[in-house]
Amino acid sequence: MTTPATDLDRTINFTLPARHARGRVARLGPVLDRILSAHGYPAPIERVLAEALTLTALLGSTLKNSGGQLTLQAQTPADRGGGIIRLLVCDYKGGELRGYVQFDETRLAELGENPSLFALFNQGYLAVTFDQAATGERYQGIVPLDGGSLAEAAENYFDQSEQIPTLVRLGVGHDAQGKCIAGGLFLQHLPEGEEGGERLHAREAHAEWEHVEALGSTMGADELADASISLENLVWRLFNEEEEVRVQGGVDLVRGCRCDAAYIESVLAKFSPEDRAEMAEDGVITVDCAFCAQKFPISVSAA
Repeated sequence: MTTPATDLDRTINFTLPARHARGRVARLGPVLDRILSAHGYPAPIERVLAEALTLTALLGSTLKNSGGQLTLQAQTPADRGGGIIRLLVCDYKGGELRGYVQFDETRLAELGENPSLFALFNQGYLAVTFDQAATGERYQGIVPLDGGSLAEAAENYFDQSEQIPTLVRLGVGHDAQGKCIAGGLFLQHLPEGEEGGERLHAREAHAEWEHVEALGSTMGADELADASISLENLVWRLFNEEEEVRVQGGVDLVRGCRCDAAYIESVLAKFSPEDRAEMAEDGVITVDCAFCAQKFPISVSAA
């Protein structure tokens, strides 16, 4: 099996037919660096956003229609005291990733170098929203951020929202130039209607899933974030003794911010002339994109 020197910014899919399981592996490099470098986040915020973007790539690549969108949002409501991170948002559409974080920099500095997920979000929640382009349907599940990591929160989401046993592993590291690299593993028992037949939650035990879960749990964060190991070789390391492993093509990932001047002008045009005049300074309305940190100066007359 050929191993590329750097295997970055893509996902692959695989199935284990004899074990009634499926999975995805993703790794982000330059795409992640472009998103992070636009903001200059402190290390703890960079790490949690890198994990969230990797999780978004894993879940978003499950969408069967390229026009669909997956949105991942984590935050703490104000009535629960608020967290250091006020809002984290990532989304995926057709292989395009984007994300940003709003946080309290002063309170973050008081936490030290390696704050826990609870310290960052307090009593926060994770919301995962699937928008299906083909049918126009929208599905959202919400779970508390009460685990030790975003990976645990994602597992809880599938356990509570869809009753599908799921394993998620996320890893974040840096290359020799100090640029962030992140990788992730996503494993699931096949849901009802697929090769697995009945859902696992209806059984007291299932040796097939327990076996897959045990193997998947051995995947280290350093391996996931090591660009010298191809995604195919990651799968091979875990499941080389299985009866059959089917590896399918995945998705190439790019940084995709969908903001542009024309779109912003169309949004501003919905406001009254009086409202637009109040927003303007010297005849120009400056709009900041939270995702890419780009500023768009729009003339009041153009809007």
